[in-house]
Amino acid sequence: MSVTSSAAVDVATPLREGRRHDTASAVFLGVLWLCLALASLFLLFIMIEVVRRGLARFDLQLLTAAPSRVRPENGGVRPAILGTLLVVGTTALLALPIGVAAAVYLEEYGDRTRWWNRMFELNIQNLAAVPSVIFGILVLAFVVRTPLNIGAVALSGAIALALLILPVVIIATREALRAIPGEIRDGSLALGATRWQTVWRQLLPAAVPGIATGSILALSRAIGEAAPLILVGATTFVTFSPDGLFSRYTVMPVQIYTLVPQPDQASKDLAYGAILLLILILVAMNAVAIYLRNRFQRRW
Repeated sequence: MSVTSSAAVDVATPLREGRRHDTASAVFLGVLWLCLALASLFLLFIMIEVVRRGLARFDLQLLTAAPSRVRPENGGVRPAILGTLLVVGTTALLALPIGVAAAVYLEEYGDRTRWWNRMFELNIQNLAAVPSVIFGILVLAFVVRTPLNIGAVALSGAIALALLILPVVIIATREALRAIPGEIRDGSLALGATRWQTVWRQLLPAAVPGIATGSILALSRAIGEAAPLILVGATTFVTFSPDGLFSRYTVMPVQIYTLVPQPDQASKDLAYGAILLLILILVAMNAVAIYLRNRFQRRW
Protein backbone atom coordinates (compact mmCIF):
# COMPACT_ATOMS: atom_id res chain seq x y z
CA MET A 1 0.00 0.00 0.00
CA SER A 2 2.81 2.38 0.86
CA VAL A 3 4.56 1.53 -2.38
CA THR A 4 1.45 2.47 -4.35
CA SER A 5 1.08 5.79 -2.50
CA SER A 6 4.73 6.62 -3.08
CA ALA A 7 4.37 5.94 -6.81
CA ALA A 8 1.28 8.14 -6.99
CA VAL A 9 3.16 10.99 -5.28
CA ASP A 10 6.07 10.60 -7.70
CA VAL A 11 3.67 10.90 -10.65
CA ALA A 12 1.69 13.84 -9.22
CA THR A 13 4.74 15.97 -8.37
CA PRO A 14 5.84 16.57 -11.99
CA LEU A 15 2.24 17.30 -12.96
CA ARG A 16 1.94 20.00 -10.27
CA GLU A 17 5.28 21.48 -11.27
CA GLY A 18 4.22 21.51 -14.91
CA ARG A 19 0.95 23.29 -14.08
CA ARG A 20 2.83 25.82 -11.94
CA HIS A 21 5.26 26.44 -14.80
CA ASP A 22 2.37 26.89 -17.27
CA THR A 23 0.70 29.39 -14.93
CA ALA A 24 3.90 31.41 -14.53
CA SER A 25 4.42 31.43 -18.31
CA ALA A 26 0.85 32.61 -18.88
CA VAL A 27 1.21 35.41 -16.30
CA PHE A 28 4.52 36.54 -17.81
CA LEU A 29 3.03 36.51 -21.32
CA GLY A 30 0.07 38.53 -20.06
CA VAL A 31 2.39 41.14 -18.53
CA LEU A 32 4.27 41.40 -21.83
CA TRP A 33 1.05 41.92 -23.77
CA LEU A 34 -0.07 44.55 -21.23
CA CYS A 35 3.20 46.47 -21.64
CA LEU A 36 2.87 46.29 -25.43
CA ALA A 37 -0.74 47.50 -25.25
CA LEU A 38 0.18 50.46 -23.01
CA ALA A 39 3.08 51.49 -25.25
CA SER A 40 0.88 51.17 -28.34
CA LEU A 41 -1.88 53.26 -26.74
CA PHE A 42 0.53 56.08 -25.88
CA LEU A 43 1.99 55.97 -29.40
CA LEU A 44 -1.48 55.90 -30.95
CA PHE A 45 -2.56 58.89 -28.87
CA ILE A 46 0.52 60.88 -29.92
CA MET A 47 0.07 59.97 -33.58
CA ILE A 48 -3.62 60.93 -33.55
CA GLU A 49 -2.80 64.29 -31.97
CA VAL A 50 0.02 64.98 -34.43
CA VAL A 51 -2.10 64.04 -37.44
CA ARG A 52 -5.14 65.98 -36.20
CA ARG A 53 -3.23 69.18 -35.57
CA GLY A 54 -0.67 68.73 -38.32
CA LEU A 55 -3.17 68.29 -41.16
CA ALA A 56 -4.60 71.73 -40.45
CA ARG A 57 -1.20 73.24 -41.29
CA PHE A 58 -0.09 70.72 -43.91
CA ASP A 59 -0.26 72.81 -47.08
CA LEU A 60 1.94 74.14 -49.86
CA GLN A 61 2.92 77.14 -47.76
CA LEU A 62 4.52 74.80 -45.25
CA LEU A 63 6.93 73.60 -47.95
CA THR A 64 7.62 76.86 -49.78
CA ALA A 65 7.62 79.63 -47.17
CA ALA A 66 10.25 80.63 -44.65
CA PRO A 67 9.42 80.97 -40.93
CA SER A 68 8.25 84.38 -39.80
CA ARG A 69 8.09 85.89 -36.31
CA VAL A 70 5.95 88.79 -37.49
CA ARG A 71 3.27 86.66 -39.18
CA PRO A 72 3.89 83.04 -38.04
CA GLU A 73 0.58 81.89 -39.51
CA ASN A 74 2.05 82.54 -42.99
CA GLY A 75 5.40 80.89 -42.26
CA GLY A 76 6.80 77.57 -43.40
CA VAL A 77 9.85 75.39 -42.99
CA ARG A 78 11.46 75.63 -46.43
CA PRO A 79 14.97 76.52 -45.10
CA ALA A 80 14.81 73.59 -42.68
CA ILE A 81 13.74 71.17 -45.42
CA LEU A 82 16.56 72.26 -47.73
CA GLY A 83 19.03 72.20 -44.85
CA THR A 84 17.94 68.69 -43.93
CA LEU A 85 18.39 67.49 -47.51
CA LEU A 86 21.82 69.11 -47.72
CA VAL A 87 23.10 67.78 -44.39
CA VAL A 88 21.67 64.28 -44.71
CA GLY A 89 22.79 63.96 -48.34
CA THR A 90 26.33 64.98 -47.39
CA THR A 91 26.15 62.58 -44.43
CA ALA A 92 25.34 59.73 -46.80
CA LEU A 93 28.23 60.66 -49.11
CA LEU A 94 30.63 60.69 -46.16
CA ALA A 95 29.43 57.72 -44.11
CA LEU A 96 28.27 55.09 -46.59
CA PRO A 97 31.47 54.59 -48.65
CA ILE A 98 33.69 54.69 -45.57
CA GLY A 99 31.39 52.39 -43.62
CA VAL A 100 31.08 49.79 -46.37
CA ALA A 101 34.83 49.87 -47.04
CA ALA A 102 35.64 49.46 -43.34
CA ALA A 103 33.20 46.56 -43.04
CA VAL A 104 34.69 44.81 -46.09
CA TYR A 105 38.18 45.17 -44.66
CA LEU A 106 37.25 43.87 -41.20
CA GLU A 107 35.18 40.98 -42.54
CA GLU A 108 37.15 39.87 -45.58
CA TYR A 109 40.72 41.10 -45.13
CA GLY A 110 41.31 41.76 -41.45
CA ASP A 111 43.21 39.19 -39.41
CA ARG A 112 41.21 38.61 -36.24
CA THR A 113 44.30 37.40 -34.42
CA ARG A 114 45.87 40.88 -34.67
CA TRP A 115 45.28 43.04 -31.63
CA TRP A 116 44.52 46.19 -33.62
CA ASN A 117 41.72 44.50 -35.57
CA ARG A 118 40.19 43.26 -32.34
CA MET A 119 40.50 46.79 -30.93
CA PHE A 120 38.74 48.23 -34.00
CA GLU A 121 35.88 45.75 -33.66
CA LEU A 122 35.46 46.45 -29.95
CA ASN A 123 35.45 50.21 -30.48
CA ILE A 124 32.91 49.98 -33.31
CA GLN A 125 30.56 47.96 -31.11
CA ASN A 126 30.93 50.50 -28.31
CA LEU A 127 30.49 53.54 -30.57
CA ALA A 128 27.14 52.23 -31.81
CA ALA A 129 25.73 52.78 -28.29
CA VAL A 130 27.32 56.19 -27.59
CA PRO A 131 24.77 59.03 -27.12
CA SER A 132 24.53 61.31 -30.11
CA VAL A 133 25.43 64.43 -28.14
CA ILE A 134 28.94 63.01 -27.61
CA PHE A 135 29.55 63.11 -31.35
CA GLY A 136 28.39 66.71 -31.37
CA ILE A 137 30.90 67.60 -28.63
CA LEU A 138 33.66 65.82 -30.54
CA VAL A 139 32.93 67.67 -33.79
CA LEU A 140 32.58 70.98 -31.93
CA ALA A 141 36.03 70.53 -30.39
CA PHE A 142 37.96 69.30 -33.44
CA VAL A 143 36.02 70.44 -36.53
CA VAL A 144 34.03 73.57 -35.73
CA ARG A 145 36.90 74.96 -33.67
CA THR A 146 40.60 74.24 -33.86
CA PRO A 147 42.39 72.41 -35.41
CA LEU A 148 40.14 72.35 -38.52
CA ASN A 149 38.20 75.49 -37.57
CA ILE A 150 35.68 75.35 -40.43
CA GLY A 151 32.99 77.01 -38.33
CA ALA A 152 29.35 76.25 -37.59
CA VAL A 153 28.37 75.38 -41.16
CA ALA A 154 26.44 72.60 -42.87
CA LEU A 155 29.55 70.51 -43.41
CA SER A 156 30.16 70.37 -39.65
CA GLY A 157 26.66 69.03 -39.10
CA ALA A 158 27.14 66.43 -41.82
CA ILE A 159 30.41 65.27 -40.24
CA ALA A 160 28.70 64.92 -36.85
CA LEU A 161 25.89 62.82 -38.31
CA ALA A 162 28.34 60.77 -40.38
CA LEU A 163 30.27 59.85 -37.24
CA LEU A 164 26.97 59.03 -35.55
CA ILE A 165 25.77 56.53 -38.15
CA LEU A 166 29.15 55.16 -39.21
CA PRO A 167 29.19 52.31 -36.61
CA VAL A 168 25.65 51.32 -37.61
CA VAL A 169 26.59 51.15 -41.29
CA ILE A 170 29.69 49.08 -40.52
CA ILE A 171 27.79 46.61 -38.35
CA ALA A 172 24.93 46.26 -40.86
CA THR A 173 27.36 45.68 -43.74
CA ARG A 174 29.33 43.07 -41.80
CA GLU A 175 26.15 41.22 -40.91
CA ALA A 176 25.09 41.28 -44.57
CA LEU A 177 28.47 39.84 -45.62
CA ARG A 178 28.33 37.18 -42.92
CA ALA A 179 24.93 36.03 -44.18
CA ILE A 180 26.45 34.98 -47.51
CA PRO A 181 27.37 31.27 -47.47
CA GLY A 182 31.06 30.46 -47.36
CA GLU A 183 30.68 28.29 -50.45
CA ILE A 184 30.25 31.45 -52.57
CA ARG A 185 33.66 32.70 -51.48
CA ASP A 186 35.34 29.32 -51.79
CA GLY A 187 33.86 28.66 -55.23
CA SER A 188 34.93 32.05 -56.57
CA LEU A 189 38.47 31.66 -55.26
CA ALA A 190 38.65 28.09 -56.54
CA LEU A 191 37.81 29.29 -60.05
CA GLY A 192 40.81 31.61 -60.03
CA ALA A 193 39.26 34.90 -58.96
CA THR A 194 41.28 37.15 -56.71
CA ARG A 195 39.97 38.15 -53.30
CA TRP A 196 39.07 41.61 -54.58
CA GLN A 197 37.20 40.16 -57.58
CA THR A 198 35.32 37.86 -55.22
CA VAL A 199 34.35 40.78 -53.01
CA TRP A 200 33.43 43.12 -55.87
CA ARG A 201 31.59 40.71 -58.17
CA GLN A 202 30.13 38.14 -55.77
CA LEU A 203 29.89 39.30 -52.17
CA LEU A 204 28.89 42.95 -52.46
CA PRO A 205 26.09 42.33 -55.02
CA ALA A 206 24.72 39.57 -52.80
CA ALA A 207 24.93 41.81 -49.72
CA VAL A 208 23.18 44.81 -51.31
CA PRO A 209 19.78 44.20 -49.59
CA GLY A 210 21.31 44.10 -46.12
CA ILE A 211 23.63 47.03 -46.80
CA ALA A 212 20.84 49.17 -48.27
CA THR A 213 18.44 48.35 -45.44
CA GLY A 214 20.98 49.14 -42.74
CA SER A 215 22.10 52.33 -44.47
CA ILE A 216 18.57 53.68 -44.91
CA LEU A 217 17.69 52.91 -41.28
CA ALA A 218 20.90 54.65 -40.18
CA LEU A 219 20.02 57.72 -42.26
CA SER A 220 16.51 57.61 -40.78
CA ARG A 221 18.11 57.98 -37.38
CA ALA A 222 20.32 60.82 -38.59
CA ILE A 223 17.44 62.77 -40.09
CA GLY A 224 15.70 62.93 -36.70
CA GLU A 225 18.70 64.06 -34.65
CA ALA A 226 18.77 67.52 -33.11
CA ALA A 227 21.18 67.43 -30.14
CA PRO A 228 24.50 67.05 -32.02
CA LEU A 229 23.48 69.62 -34.63
CA ILE A 230 22.58 72.23 -32.04
CA LEU A 231 26.06 71.79 -30.56
CA VAL A 232 27.81 72.22 -33.91
CA GLY A 233 25.91 75.34 -34.89
CA ALA A 234 22.55 74.52 -36.48
CA THR A 235 20.75 77.86 -36.26
CA THR A 236 17.46 77.75 -34.40
CA PHE A 237 15.77 80.43 -36.54
CA VAL A 238 16.72 80.79 -40.21
CA THR A 239 14.77 82.66 -42.86
CA PHE A 240 17.14 81.94 -45.75
CA SER A 241 17.99 78.71 -47.57
CA PRO A 242 21.51 77.26 -47.35
CA ASP A 243 23.56 77.84 -50.49
CA GLY A 244 26.37 75.35 -49.89
CA LEU A 245 28.28 73.24 -47.42
CA PHE A 246 29.93 76.30 -45.87
CA SER A 247 26.77 78.29 -45.23
CA ARG A 248 24.65 78.66 -42.11
CA TYR A 249 21.79 76.20 -41.92
CA THR A 250 19.07 74.62 -39.89
CA VAL A 251 17.32 71.24 -40.04
CA MET A 252 13.79 70.11 -39.36
CA PRO A 253 14.32 68.67 -35.85
CA VAL A 254 16.02 71.89 -34.73
CA GLN A 255 13.27 73.99 -36.34
CA ILE A 256 10.61 71.95 -34.53
CA TYR A 257 12.57 72.27 -31.28
CA THR A 258 12.45 76.06 -31.75
CA LEU A 259 8.78 76.32 -32.69
CA VAL A 260 7.22 74.16 -29.98
CA PRO A 261 7.94 76.43 -26.97
CA GLN A 262 6.73 79.59 -28.74
CA PRO A 263 3.78 81.26 -26.95
CA ASP A 264 1.64 81.90 -30.04
CA GLN A 265 -0.65 79.20 -31.38
CA ALA A 266 0.39 79.75 -35.00
CA SER A 267 3.96 78.66 -34.24
CA LYS A 268 2.72 75.57 -32.46
CA ASP A 269 0.51 74.68 -35.43
CA LEU A 270 3.50 75.14 -37.73
CA ALA A 271 5.50 72.82 -35.48
CA TYR A 272 2.81 70.13 -35.75
CA GLY A 273 2.82 70.45 -39.52
CA ALA A 274 6.60 70.07 -39.58
CA ILE A 275 6.40 67.05 -37.26
CA LEU A 276 3.87 65.39 -39.55
CA LEU A 277 6.09 66.08 -42.57
CA LEU A 278 9.12 64.61 -40.79
CA ILE A 279 7.15 61.50 -39.81
CA LEU A 280 6.03 61.01 -43.41
CA ILE A 281 9.65 61.28 -44.58
CA LEU A 282 10.77 58.70 -42.01
CA VAL A 283 7.92 56.35 -42.93
CA ALA A 284 8.84 56.68 -46.62
CA MET A 285 12.50 55.90 -45.91
CA ASN A 286 11.60 52.85 -43.85
CA ALA A 287 9.20 51.70 -46.56
CA VAL A 288 12.02 51.93 -49.11
CA ALA A 289 14.24 49.87 -46.80
CA ILE A 290 11.57 47.17 -46.47
CA TYR A 291 11.01 47.14 -50.22
CA LEU A 292 14.71 46.76 -50.98
CA ARG A 293 15.04 43.97 -48.46
CA ASN A 294 12.08 42.05 -49.86
CA ARG A 295 12.88 42.78 -53.50
CA PHE A 296 16.55 41.79 -53.56
CA GLN A 297 16.84 39.37 -50.66
CA ARG A 298 18.22 35.96 -51.62
CA ARG A 299 17.38 32.65 -50.03
CA TRP A 300 20.46 30.54 -49.63
